[in-house]
Amino acid sequence: MKIQTNPLYYLGIVAVSFTLLLNLAAGAEEPTLLADSSALSFKYLSAAIAFAASAIGAGWAVSKAGAAGLAGTAERPEIRTTAIIITALGEAIAIYGIVIAILILGQ
Repeated sequence: MKIQTNPLYYLGIVAVSFTLLLNLAAGAEEPTLLADSSALSFKYLSAAIAFAASAIGAGWAVSKAGAAGLAGTAERPEIRTTAIIITALGEAIAIYGIVIAILILGQ
């Protein structure tokens, strides 16, 4: 039986890792989520949600646009550039999520 992998799983792992890295880089001794219900915990949680949601959305967009772009390129090779641009626009969603997470953590 072959196990099918989904890019959304990998993007979720990247989002959690990125959030923990930002948490440790901010000077916290250990990652805090909602343990002490402080404003700092909600800041980290909101940054994690912003980045995780955008990473999941970007993974979904890239998977759909990439599949459609490859199928279209197989039929009409001249639309290859357009398909790459549309796929890159879907990937930009994750960049917006990183920017929002950094803005949240910067306050």
